[in-house]
Amino acid sequence: MDNFDLSRRLAAEALGTGILVATVVGSGIMAETLTKDVALALLCNTLPTGAILVVLITVLGPISGAHFNPAVTLVFTGKRELPVQEALLYVVAQIAGGIAGTMAAHLMFGLPILDISMKVRTGGAQWFAEAVAAFGLVATILGGIRFLRNAVPWLVGLYITAAYWFTASTSFANPAVAIARSLTNTFAGIRPIDLPGFIVAELLGAILASLLMNWLLGRPAVRGPVPIAETSR
Repeated sequence: MDNFDLSRRLAAEALGTGILVATVVGSGIMAETLTKDVALALLCNTLPTGAILVVLITVLGPISGAHFNPAVTLVFTGKRELPVQEALLYVVAQIAGGIAGTMAAHLMFGLPILDISMKVRTGGAQWFAEAVAAFGLVATILGGIRFLRNAVPWLVGLYITAAYWFTASTSFANPAVAIARSLTNTFAGIRPIDLPGFIVAELLGAILASLLMNWLLGRPAVRGPVPIAETSR
């Protein structure tokens, strides 16, 4: 990231979030067009999302860090790896890029450029699911960076693919994406009135994951389990 100026990093964040949202919304529209089976439609929505995350993080990660997510930006700001002023600009870029992604998906499928969602997503179970989704995402990112940085794109893509199915909310795990999805009355949509619960849950989940992983990944006070390679000597 140090090799790229702020304007390029912001452009990468906007572009990445935009393509991510276009994939989420566009694949949902395509799925609804092809099938009335909700489970199959969800699968059609899941696979492109996981796949595009691998691509986007691999290509844009070296430029901006590939946050594409205000919750992730919050975590790295808390770790003092991103100045507060830059973090605020990251969040603006992510939200703007996400909205542009919804607009692009609508244009590709001949829908109104923006269409406020009427899809109900609310309640304690949904909020808890979003906290779990964001918690797992941040834990995956921080653990991946610590132990196998080059695998982070795959780890995130695979995590989101799984979380689509084991969370009741289908794992938004991203306030910017949630905002963008409130502007599409399609398979991936969420009512604007339901956004606050989702966003608060996502941020709380991210903060809890950061606190836990900072402790978990800290330098151990005592020697841990002996690696298998050493026991064979």
